[in-house]
Amino acid sequence: MKNIAIFASGAGSNAQKIIDHFKHSDMARVTLILCNKPGAGVLQIAEKEGIQAILIEKEPFFHTDHYVKLLQQEQIDLIVLAGFLWKVPANLVQAFANRIINIHPALLPKYGGKGMYGHFVHEAVISAGEKESGITIHYVNEKYDDGATILQERCVVLPEDTAASLAQKIQLLEHTWYPLIVERLLS
Repeated sequence: MKNIAIFASGAGSNAQKIIDHFKHSDMARVTLILCNKPGAGVLQIAEKEGIQAILIEKEPFFHTDHYVKLLQQEQIDLIVLAGFLWKVPANLVQAFANRIINIHPALLPKYGGKGMYGHFVHEAVISAGEKESGITIHYVNEKYDDGATILQERCVVLPEDTAASLAQKIQLLEHTWYPLIVERLLS
């Protein structure tokens, strides 16, 4: 049985889809949720699903091996970033090389980097007059949104689309593809 840790900062809709996907699996399970934001919805999901949740403290996260050791102790096989807004520190990236993945709500390398998340991405895509957008699932390295691409899926951006309507299309792609890619990487 493989162990998945999910890092999240927000409501946790992608985390929920991954939890649901592996709920009755004999291959993998979500064993840990790490969150950097008190009161985030993902913490309620963890409680409802009976999954251990840990609130990440900034100082030890960025300046010690505390979380590396914790994840190793929990025998985590794959770290899945699901709306996690902090840059992953180098010591964690190195300890879990090619075992940390992220999902980004645009077709990288466009619209990536620091501050490019959620509605900021969708607004930038629409402002630029893009005809398509989508998702990028990629490995995490020491830079924002820079690791090797695992999968890109696309959707059309219509002239009447708003950041909110584009967000709905993107979320549908995320919920469809992220659990499948997690499963593929673990098999």
